Amino acid sequence: MNERIYYVHPSAYVDEPCEIGAGTKIWHFCHVMAHARLGENCNLGQNVFVAGGVVIGANVKIQNNVSVYAGVELEEDVFCGPSCVFTNVINPRSQIVRQGAYMRTLVRRGATIGANATIVCGATIGRYAFIAAGAVVRGDVPDYALMVGVSAVQKGWMSRHGQRLFAPADTDGLMVCPESGWRYQEVEPGIVHCLDWPEDQALTI
Repeated sequence: MNERIYYVHPSAYVDEPCEIGAGTKIWHFCHVMAHARLGENCNLGQNVFVAGGVVIGANVKIQNNVSVYAGVELEEDVFCGPSCVFTNVINPRSQIVRQGAYMRTLVRRGATIGANATIVCGATIGRYAFIAAGAVVRGDVPDYALMVGVSAVQKGWMSRHGQRLFAPADTDGLMVCPESGWRYQEVEPGIVHCLDWPEDQALTI
C-alpha cells in the first residue's frame, strides 16, 4: 500500500491490511481496523472508529466521535454528523456472544445522518435521505425522505442538494429544489424520483 496517496495523522492507528483510497484524510485519534475498505477522498474526523470488514465508498465525510461497526456499509457521498450512532446487534447481552448475529445496515448514496442520530441495525437508508439531528431510525427509509424524531417519522422530502421539497397545489405534485432548480415527483406513493437526474430517469422509464 502506498501511504503517499492518503493522509493519516500521527495519533491515528491504521491496521494492516486495509484498503484506503487516494486523497482520504484520517485525523486525530482515529482507528481503522484491518480489512476495512475506504474509498477515495473520504474524511474521517477526530476519534472515528472503523471496524474490520466495513466498506465505505468514495467522498464519505464522517464527523467526530462516530463508530462504524462491522455490518455497516456506507455508499459514496454519505455524510455522518458528529456523534451519530450505528449498531449491529438488535438484542445485545454482555453474557452472550453475538458476533455471528450482526445485522446489515446500508446507507445508500448521498444520504445525510445528522448529529447524535441513531440508526438501529438492519435498516437501509435510501439515496439522499436526510436523517435529522437526534432522530432514532428503526427501519428502512425511502430515497429523499426527511426523517425526524424518536422514533423517526417521515416529515417530507429533501432534494439531492439538501433542500426541503414542497409541492404547490397547482403543480400536480411537482416539487422543485430551490437551490438547483431540479424537479422531483412522487411517481407512486412513497417513491420520489428526480426528473432531471439520469439515474432516476432510468428508474422512471
